Amino acid sequence: MNAIPTADNHRSLPLIGVTMGDGAGIGPEVIIPALLHPDTLARCRPVVIGDAGRLRQAAVVLGAACDIVSVTTPGEAEFPPGRVNVVDLDLLPADLPWGELSALAGEAAYQYVRVAADLAMKGAVHGICTAPLNKEALHSAGHLYPGHTELLAHLTGVDEVSMMLSTPKVKVIHVTTHIGLIDAVRRIEPGLVERTVRRGHDAMVRAGVAKPVIGVCGINPHAGENGLFGYGEEEEKIAPALDVLRADGIDARGPLPADTAFFLAGRGDYDLIVAMYHDQGHGPVKVLGIEAGVNLTVGLPVIRTSVDHGTAFDIAGKGVAEAGSMVEAVRQAAEMSSVPVR
Repeated sequence: MNAIPTADNHRSLPLIGVTMGDGAGIGPEVIIPALLHPDTLARCRPVVIGDAGRLRQAAVVLGAACDIVSVTTPGEAEFPPGRVNVVDLDLLPADLPWGELSALAGEAAYQYVRVAADLAMKGAVHGICTAPLNKEALHSAGHLYPGHTELLAHLTGVDEVSMMLSTPKVKVIHVTTHIGLIDAVRRIEPGLVERTVRRGHDAMVRAGVAKPVIGVCGINPHAGENGLFGYGEEEEKIAPALDVLRADGIDARGPLPADTAFFLAGRGDYDLIVAMYHDQGHGPVKVLGIEAGVNLTVGLPVIRTSVDHGTAFDIAGKGVAEAGSMVEAVRQAAEMSSVPVR
């Protein structure tokens, strides 16, 4: 466990904006223990963008002895033990029920992300870590984004980003995410595969893996097995991208049968797996390490990490949510924010 830095040294650590997510979910309950954790304070200066009142309610639920202190800007925050700093948008009513879908909470969750993105683009924070929002609540508030990934791309003016899931055993980047399977197969093409692999490669280098070995999944069972399954999608949509990448010195291998690629990654053969569609990547990750899983948006002009779990309305407000994924998400935001792009 890392020692908490002195006041002088602490000022050199990255400022991480932590969005509170959907206030009716477990976000406030996982944020408080994560931000009070000694490892967090040893690595960064975390500041919540959310509602101070809701965080105080969560502290009561948790029985946590801490000071929830409102600040106007992240730069004003101080970090003595037991203090949680929050840029307080004050958007939620005091009687907001735990664990219930709410357009008010959806609107607030959107505003937390909007403010955090603005702060990051201005350099007021060095990275963003997001607690989970609820897509239905977000949509009911009139913000029709599939999730954080697409919302942050819009807010930062980026046309194309990738979702990466990181666990202690395996890391996965997705060529397509929140679209139907038929649409995903149609959308996959060599240019998109190439750009996705490059984003994953750059993210791994930034995280300290100098020469990442990247396994690229096929689309069909057994990666098509030489035309036995599918209609030649691997040769048409994936193989040309791998030829270009390898010519540029990127160690991208495949197309691989997805059912074995994750096993090989889990034992250490690959630093990163490229999944072609949502469930191809999410399923294995959630089996191999959801408790410590982190979601990264790759390709943004700012660092963004998130927990790899949802709002968990069924346990919200009960003080039983596990904060390990939030601790890890803040850690990775701090780590990537403090390492210069090579």
